[in-house]
Amino acid sequence: MSADAASELDSRINTIEEAYEFMLAYASQGLPTDQSSDTGRQAREYLKRLDAALAGLGSLFTTHIAKLGLEPTPPYSGFIAVIDRDARDAQAAVQLVLAQPAIGSQMVDNLNASIHLRALLTDLFLIDEILKARG
Repeated sequence: MSADAASELDSRINTIEEAYEFMLAYASQGLPTDQSSDTGRQAREYLKRLDAALAGLGSLFTTHIAKLGLEPTPPYSGFIAVIDRDARDAQAAVQLVLAQPAIGSQMVDNLNASIHLRALLTDLFLIDEILKARG
């Protein structure tokens, strides 16, 4: 097992989950903008970290799975393609939100509800369980 790839994946998955959890809390605050509070400014930082964690996520999984030598390869490759697509779709939504001059709670609530972000989280939960079981 590649400790570097495994460590990088763990770090990225934790970043994605932490950002999602923070955004759930932010969404419930009813803030009109991220510029009016420390929590709002934190929201933008969490989104930036989320954006970075999503970049190239599929490629990182491909490298990790190859180094693990998991067989049969096609099911893993197929699912990594799903992770890659969902990560890119979620990243597009995150980048759209980051491009806004003000990020309010309602906007973050809509991002949290996005099927793209939810699909990615579910993908990550599934592959994480599979990789743990293959240990």
